[in-house]
Amino acid sequence: MTTMMSRRRILSLSLLSALPGCGALTAVSKASEPLDTYTLSPLTSGPPLRGGEGHLVVELPTSGGELATDRILMKVSARQAEYLPEARWSEPAPAMMQTLLLTGLLYRGGLRLVSRAGAGLMPDFTLMTELLALQAELPGPVPGSARIHVAVQLTLIRESDRAIAGTRRIDSMRTAPSDSTAALIAGLDEAMQMVLAEAVDWVRGAT
Repeated sequence: MTTMMSRRRILSLSLLSALPGCGALTAVSKASEPLDTYTLSPLTSGPPLRGGEGHLVVELPTSGGELATDRILMKVSARQAEYLPEARWSEPAPAMMQTLLLTGLLYRGGLRLVSRAGAGLMPDFTLMTELLALQAELPGPVPGSARIHVAVQLTLIRESDRAIAGTRRIDSMRTAPSDSTAALIAGLDEAMQMVLAEAVDWVRGAT
């Protein structure tokens, strides 16, 4: 019953505009309702690694328009994107991704300094990131489930000669046992932990 109800809430977003006479008023009403706010966990697994050499700047990730928002993305087909009702991220997804990368690299990157901007200093490296996927995909592999997909494309620039020091794409797929908000957020958190761990290990090795 919970799965059917949550599915109806998701589908109601696409059906809203088709209802004659109430679409605009209902949209205004919905826009005024508070949304539950979620965030994803920073990387804390594994031993901390600090006190190394090198200064890395983590630039704000780029993304497609459907991810450049604080709403939690749902893909109900290859061509249809919607957002989880009554829920949002604590900040736009690219900014949240930057914060998570920054925190993970500070914790395990083995670098002397990791920052969002140069702060008047010339960094040794700049990490450019494209956020490719941060979403739940319906339907999942079994009835009532959802597929979780987090993906990034990393490009590391060596600032001494502005050459590309390396590139790496990281994908993480998980299955959420239901399409409830709690299950989807937990699945996204687990997938993001894998992406962050692999990203930090790659950057550490490339710098």
